[in-house]
Amino acid sequence: MSTWNVEYLKPTLQTPVPSDIAISRAQPPKDIEKVAGEIGIHPDELDLYGRKKAKVSLDILDRLKEVKNGKYVVVAGITPTPLGEGKSTTTIGLVQALGAHLHKNVFACVRQPSQGPTFGIKGGAAGGGYSQVIPMEEFNLHLTGDIHAITAANNLLAAAIDARMFHEATQPTDALFNRLAPKNKQGVRPLSEIQLRRLDRLGIPRTDDAENLSEEQRISFARLNIDESTITWNRVMDTNDRFLRKIEIGLGPNEKGHTRTTQFDITVASELMAILALTTSLDDMQQRIARIVIGSDKAGNPVTADDIGVTGALTVLMRDTVRPNLMQTLEGTPVFVHAGPFANIAHGQSSILADKVALKLVGENGFVITEAGFGADIGMEKFFNIKCRYSGLQPSAVVLVATVRALKMHGGGPSVVAGAPLKHEYLDENIPLVEGGCDSNLRKQIENANKFGIPVVVCVNKFATDTDKELELVCSKAKSYGAFDAVVSEHWSQGGAGAVALANSLVKATEGPAKEFKFLYNLDLSLEDKIATIAKEIYGADGIELSDAAKEKLERCTRQGFSKLPICMAKTHLSLSSDPTKKGAPTGFTLPIRDVRASVGAGFIYPLVGEMTTMPGLNTRPCFYDITIDPITEVIDGLF
Repeated sequence: MSTWNVEYLKPTLQTPVPSDIAISRAQPPKDIEKVAGEIGIHPDELDLYGRKKAKVSLDILDRLKEVKNGKYVVVAGITPTPLGEGKSTTTIGLVQALGAHLHKNVFACVRQPSQGPTFGIKGGAAGGGYSQVIPMEEFNLHLTGDIHAITAANNLLAAAIDARMFHEATQPTDALFNRLAPKNKQGVRPLSEIQLRRLDRLGIPRTDDAENLSEEQRISFARLNIDESTITWNRVMDTNDRFLRKIEIGLGPNEKGHTRTTQFDITVASELMAILALTTSLDDMQQRIARIVIGSDKAGNPVTADDIGVTGALTVLMRDTVRPNLMQTLEGTPVFVHAGPFANIAHGQSSILADKVALKLVGENGFVITEAGFGADIGMEKFFNIKCRYSGLQPSAVVLVATVRALKMHGGGPSVVAGAPLKHEYLDENIPLVEGGCDSNLRKQIENANKFGIPVVVCVNKFATDTDKELELVCSKAKSYGAFDAVVSEHWSQGGAGAVALANSLVKATEGPAKEFKFLYNLDLSLEDKIATIAKEIYGADGIELSDAAKEKLERCTRQGFSKLPICMAKTHLSLSSDPTKKGAPTGFTLPIRDVRASVGAGFIYPLVGEMTTMPGLNTRPCFYDITIDPITEVIDGLF
């Protein structure tokens, strides 16, 4: 692949740095057709959603199948403060530096933000300052509707589960069978393909006429006998609504007393979102949807979405979601925004498909920069052990984001609380606190990255209050603990120009033969051993302690044939341990595993370490107080 002929944008830098939305609005983006043409996407491979965003066809993978992949880089971070340390901003600043300043072919691949935090406490997720995706309003609001499609598909399955249980409970078997396999005008009971697959799973020979089934076979075919207490599939919506965390359904008179307690999750916590992020094609997505386990029957066997009969319908609803969404950075470099799974109960990565398409488009000498959610102990570990395992892609380097602020916290500084003013320790030079954070959390996270055999470049995301001595200490310590390099970066205030040193360091780290990448564990290990390996090697625990519920679920997963799946730990992102108040690099602790759940369609088992909220709530003063639109100009304000 040749070097792209890109018209780079040159935003006017201001001091002090304005709000993110003011910066975004001040820089007119290129039409997305122009961006696509500059990077080699053909017009017939582009579906426009307005002038500034588009979906890209997966046909590119066939057209460019002989092109060698570019360098594949993941941006992770040390254990953050509750304020975040700027991984998204670093990702965008780095690609702007590589593209607009070093003139490399480069793509950013990032997650789509949920409407929940956008209108809740966190705000938008387009990066920040002079390193962001534009237009940030379109990035943060709806985009191309992928999240809505997932909401519709998820809730169709939820409705189908309750409807099936209702019909089984209110009809004798012969009536149930007659309705599931009605006679046609010729007196034949033809079965759809999905019903024939149910016969396959039951070990019943396929037939052109279900009338030929014996009475025993009809009972097995017609009755799923779902054990209500084992149902794990919840309804979803993409809004923070704490009052839906526990609900009772079936209270209407027509439901004949068939009530049950359930809950809503936020849409990005749906297994369908994790499936979208990990799928490699539309066919693969359909197969993964078929394997979704919604619970067990009363004999302890798994009940799947295919048993419910909705695989094809869910795939149809999600058909367009498999195509990555193309946008651009503030400096005109391309961005794929695709998928947005939770980073605690799921793996927190953008999609494999976006990465694969981008790696072909940039070519052998180009770069694809993607981001892993939360700290490296969670996001990076899942990127390597889950995402790279399913994609087969070879990572080239890790960029580990650190801040003096977070290091001071890990070095013994006072608590950092979102919304509260920072204590003086974070505003004034304090070398002992910085050193303590370097010797604990930064050291451990560098060691964690090195376990996978991939070079680590530490990015010290500079804040205005950082001193030269503090920054020099972090860089020196990082290199002494095994980082390939450590670089101070000012991309938030300077855009790509502020990340040129970081970009140059990354180029050097990825030169020469590819390093020998290795997974942390073998899939043939037992589920318990895989969990213990992560706890000991990545978190620094002495071991794990399984609750009775966790032991029962692990046994069930093993008995049902899911023991060879990778592990996706659901743990606080605020500490290497299970206790968010323990900073630095804790030792001498045992990791408690409260429960275990299975996302069989997505392809992982997720142990729960402590309580995990899958439906956030709104705080007293959410972000929506500040969001408004001018009805004349249609200009949106207040989005961060």
